[in-house]
Amino acid sequence: MPDDLIAVRRFLKERLQRDFTTLHGHEVERENVKQLLQRTAELGESNSLLLIGPRGSGKTTLINAVLADLVALSYFQQNTILVHLNGNLHTDDKLALKSITVQMQLENAANGKAFGSFAENLAFLLACLKSGDKRSKSVIFILEEFDLFCAHHNQTLLYNLFDVSQSAQAPICVIGATCRLDVIELLEKRVKSRFSHRQIFLFPSASTFEKYVDLFELLLSIPNEKKLKQIAERVSHLKMFNSTELTIHRQHFNPSKYNFNRKYVDSWNNHIAVLIDDDDSVAVSSLRTLYEMDKSESFLKIFLFRLVAQLDTDMQPHITSEQISEVVATYTIDSRVELLCGLSVLEICLVIAIKHHSEIYDRDPFNFEIVFARFAKFAKVSTTMQGIERAVSLKAFERLRHMEVIQPISSGIGKVQKDFEMHRLALTYGQINDAIHKYQALPTEVSQWAQSSII
Repeated sequence: MPDDLIAVRRFLKERLQRDFTTLHGHEVERENVKQLLQRTAELGESNSLLLIGPRGSGKTTLINAVLADLVALSYFQQNTILVHLNGNLHTDDKLALKSITVQMQLENAANGKAFGSFAENLAFLLACLKSGDKRSKSVIFILEEFDLFCAHHNQTLLYNLFDVSQSAQAPICVIGATCRLDVIELLEKRVKSRFSHRQIFLFPSASTFEKYVDLFELLLSIPNEKKLKQIAERVSHLKMFNSTELTIHRQHFNPSKYNFNRKYVDSWNNHIAVLIDDDDSVAVSSLRTLYEMDKSESFLKIFLFRLVAQLDTDMQPHITSEQISEVVATYTIDSRVELLCGLSVLEICLVIAIKHHSEIYDRDPFNFEIVFARFAKFAKVSTTMQGIERAVSLKAFERLRHMEVIQPISSGIGKVQKDFEMHRLALTYGQINDAIHKYQALPTEVSQWAQSSII
């Protein structure tokens, strides 16, 4: 069993971390991009396209999935050159042009030649691709972080790429990926006029929670033929997976590489299915919380990788509902509540006094004198907080300000003594209540004071 678990853990880690070509959903968008690239490779058509969507929605994965399908075709390999550019790496046109030259393997042809402009240099590179029958190879430019290229000087790179694609000087296809919805407005007028205005908007494929749960099961299951057939039958009405994707998953399943035990694989898959079988289970409730935070597949893969990384032959041989709930809880932690839980008891008492004052006076400003007077009333009847000196309390109050639990209000009237400087509470009442519940070893009378009628 330990060897079986190690094999399963290794397989799941590799699939979650290294699989950049399996795309779930977006069949229509995927087919549109595929046809566009096919026409460029087969017929020599020039096109331009923008993929727009939030981070994690699958823009890069869609491009990789389409290229994975096309690279298997011999004519595509022979007639096409791929050039990848990234706005974070190629911060100016000179770097971009150098990378284009290297990826097109034309360093020797361009070495020592002087060009008057960027356009001349690009035209020379494209002309070098023409074979003896004057048929030029097609070039596919993939521009990640497309909006960053809009910040280049005069947008020279974009202008020349779009100009070539429009004027049919050479068969090229320009595909940009960006998360900026207003990216068209970033283009200069002369660049915009040469863009085809083809735009594809991508959103997370799990448009329903049922799809999200099915994706959870698919990514955690070991894809033997039985499991693939079950998933294909169960989600066919959701139109979430196609035959190509199932073929890719079959290719992932390689018994000789991972040496899986068939009985253990069946047991593992059944366990994952039982986890999500009950809609009211802890696991499903936790997944619903995760779904409401972020629906993207990339976010789910990161979450699943954390679950898989915790698998251990001795302590954690299976993924459990409690483990799922614990990992989800780390995404929902309120940093302000955690900050309050790290305060001293005296500082917590001052926060409670501030909360009481804010509740009575509808969040009116306060100063140290007001807060200390309210705290002193409690300290008189408290057995644990008696004898706290004023200077110590003032130091604790200043620390609350330094940690931005409270914020000063600038009056603009000269310099005010720090005891009387006015402040506002920078927390919600709910955050304070949560911190009091989570605070370890908080004196009972302090907890009761926080929850009791205001003194």
